[in-house]
Amino acid sequence: MIEVHPGLFVGPQAEYEARVRHESGWTVVQAMREPYHREAVGYTTPMPPEDHPEYWIARRENRLCLNLIDAPNPADIPAAAMDAAVAFIREHRMAGGHVFLHCQMGMSRSPGIAMLYLGTHTDRLSASSFDAALRSFYDVYPLFSPRPGILGFLRERWESGLLRRASRV
Repeated sequence: MIEVHPGLFVGPQAEYEARVRHESGWTVVQAMREPYHREAVGYTTPMPPEDHPEYWIARRENRLCLNLIDAPNPADIPAAAMDAAVAFIREHRMAGGHVFLHCQMGMSRSPGIAMLYLGTHTDRLSASSFDAALRSFYDVYPLFSPRPGILGFLRERWESGLLRRASRV
């Protein structure tokens, strides 16, 4: 588990299961379909029904469970889930809480969301270009090994100008 910004931690599922799950005071973003989104929504099929209101995002008390896989194509990364995760992190950081963000290995999806949060709500990453921001993020989270879909999604966000520096938390 690495603290990438005060109160914001990123790591693997194993760290959640071994430590965070059993400690009080944590808010958690679970950036993976299996098993957390499936358990939260309660589907037994490979995917939830397409018309389910929690198809991408299920909020449960102090957890946000995302129907997110490490897709190879950026078009298959749901912007709604990524944006909901950033908003959830901001909400809980504004309240002073500690947030743990995880996916299975803590190498692609969860650090990708953390990079998106840092690029939107902090001055921690370089604003000059995506490549400069990526280099800055590797300094913060050296374990980042984004799959092509996550990397492409982040690049598109940076280059499209959709990242607006919001209030800093």
